[in-house]
Amino acid sequence: MTVTVSYTCPHCDAVARVERRPDLADRSVTLSPQPGWEYAEPGAEDLEDADGISFVCGEDVPTTNREGDPIEGCGRPYYLNFVRFEQGVELEPEPAAYGGPRFDFRP
Repeated sequence: MTVTVSYTCPHCDAVARVERRPDLADRSVTLSPQPGWEYAEPGAEDLEDADGISFVCGEDVPTTNREGDPIEGCGRPYYLNFVRFEQGVELEPEPAAYGGPRFDFRP
């Protein structure tokens, strides 16, 4: 069984939709990959073996605006990070992708 999940490009707000298993837990969408994490292409068969999905806005999957109208996308990369576990303990991204101080000057 798969579900369609939508992700918004953090650069331009374009929306990408991916079919994937419903039991994969999302942590965050970031502008850069997490150090040491392995990313799969959208639509890859082995998403559960990856630490997340790497997108290129408008190139990997059909892209729409928030209303669902097709658009081209900005062509820049962004990354979906899954929740990761090691020996049953949830791992934090390095550096943390949420909380704490932000240096991208966004609210």
